[in-house]
Amino acid sequence: MKQLPLPIVAPATARFDTFIASGNAAALQHLQRLDGATPAFVWGPPGSGKTHLLHALAHQRQQRGERIGWFDAAARPPWSIDAGCALLLFDACDVYDEAQQRDAFALLVEAQSLGVPWVAAARVPPVDLGVREDLRTRFGWGPVFALRCLPEEQARAVLRRESDRRGILLSDEVMDYLLTRFARDLSHLMALLDRLDGFALAEQRGITVPLLRKMLLEQEATGA
Repeated sequence: MKQLPLPIVAPATARFDTFIASGNAAALQHLQRLDGATPAFVWGPPGSGKTHLLHALAHQRQQRGERIGWFDAAARPPWSIDAGCALLLFDACDVYDEAQQRDAFALLVEAQSLGVPWVAAARVPPVDLGVREDLRTRFGWGPVFALRCLPEEQARAVLRRESDRRGILLSDEVMDYLLTRFARDLSHLMALLDRLDGFALAEQRGITVPLLRKMLLEQEATGA
């Protein structure tokens, strides 16, 4: 009988000091110092750190006691700005449906009248967004930052730091396997590490390449 894995390690809070900037220093510095009602837009491929930066900005403001409005593709309308809201964050806005686009535009108009800043994130720049024209234009009002995925050395450092935080040993062989056979998409790699941690606990074995292969084969067989 396999031991059921327990979530003994809480997910790490996304913060600015846990974001490895590499070629994304300009976006990081701008969001850290975001002030006034000037909006901003960050875009890049999956795993480039868009959502991490938005969560880090939310964490920074909430630590100050400010109220944040968060709107992503999973949040269903109607959307509204709560009283006293100091910042609006729009994630994955490139996949908003018609109702979300309608509400997002209304929020941006209201935010402008209230002097509330906002930051949005997507996989493409505002000019290439497949959304209604008035919303696409609004998203491009402020500074736009293109994010790049981390090179291998930095991706390795992030995996090492997270595995150390969890108290698990990732050998160089396992690390090489992860980084050569999977895209350096940090969101995907972190999810893979999370599954691998739970699978190793259930199997009561250390993390090795054979264990990783077994997990992937079982997931492929079950369609998980």
